[in-house]
Amino acid sequence: MSKSGYVPDNTNIKQTSGTPNLIFNSRDNVFFERDADNIAYKVTSTQLPAMIGGAFVDLHLTKGHMREPHWHPNSWELDVVVAGEAMISIVDPDTKKLHNYHAKLGDVVFIPMAWWHWIRPVSEKLHLHLFFNNDQFESAEGSDTLRLTPPEVFQIAYGLDSEKIANVLSSITESVVISSPNSNRFAIPEDFSSNKLSLKQEDTENKSNKAEKISININNKLIDY
Repeated sequence: MSKSGYVPDNTNIKQTSGTPNLIFNSRDNVFFERDADNIAYKVTSTQLPAMIGGAFVDLHLTKGHMREPHWHPNSWELDVVVAGEAMISIVDPDTKKLHNYHAKLGDVVFIPMAWWHWIRPVSEKLHLHLFFNNDQFESAEGSDTLRLTPPEVFQIAYGLDSEKIANVLSSITESVVISSPNSNRFAIPEDFSSNKLSLKQEDTENKSNKAEKISININNKLIDY
């Protein structure tokens, strides 16, 4: 029989030591809590020492919240929709493309190790099971990258105004992990998963029915509306 993949051999379980603890209630270990309905529970080898080579997160979100953009430097991730619908977005570092997956009940989405991704509910409530192939997986949060990078670096690297960047990012004072809609300073489109920009303008004051010309700079190209 041919062998494929990697199978942990459980060498940490000794025959003479008896059967190790093989059960743990995930609700006893909170990974992050925004509120009672937006919370993540985590089970790793810290909770189950016999469980080497894998970890588990039980994630609950409600509409308007988001599992913030992040990446895992030492593990891939497999997302399983238990209830509700999710928009799972992944940036492919090889093709430089953004992929948006509308995942429904029974769908699974695979996220390769170290790929930038985020999750948001499409339904009012969302329940996901997340599996990792590292029993001590790590998460690098986008909020930490933004708040810990000096504004001057953004100016030098991308030509952005450091003072404006500092002002915009000043509200990020800690790791976000699960965002709150109350923290949104600007209106968020109902569906921002596409790569296209849509703009609808209604002029209720101008009775002449003349459209106002608006120019928007997208990727250094002026687009008139």
